[in-house]
Amino acid sequence: MEELLNHAAPRIALIASGIFFMTGLLTGAWKYLCMRRHPSAETPHYVNTAHRAALMYAFAAQLLAVFAATSAFSDTVNTVAVIFPLLFFGIAIFHYINLGLTTQSNNSLRDSADRAKDYLMLNILAVAEIGGFSVLLLGFFLRIWG
Repeated sequence: MEELLNHAAPRIALIASGIFFMTGLLTGAWKYLCMRRHPSAETPHYVNTAHRAALMYAFAAQLLAVFAATSAFSDTVNTVAVIFPLLFFGIAIFHYINLGLTTQSNNSLRDSADRAKDYLMLNILAVAEIGGFSVLLLGFFLRIWG
């Protein structure tokens, strides 16, 4: 447990996990209110997506914390590796909440005002999330097999 609390990278990931989880709980309440108000007990697509994404990313952030705590790399390397995925997790949740507030779309790419910008953002997101976790996973393997 001390490994999670004595290093910046796992601490940052755990803080983000708590924020994402609370966001998931709050968007769950929002989802429930939408269902209560709708005649067919339905909720806007992106309200549901924001709720699920926040819960999923809360637990993904905990995995990042564990892998950062068990990585052979320096705290600086692990912190950078943790921050990039967390940043994009947060951006995704925020984006879904904004889309849920507008309720104008159930497919943000199809209905995008600037599809090229959105595709660029998705490419950067993929590199940041996969790249960040790859560093942590490599650090974990180096620690257990190194």
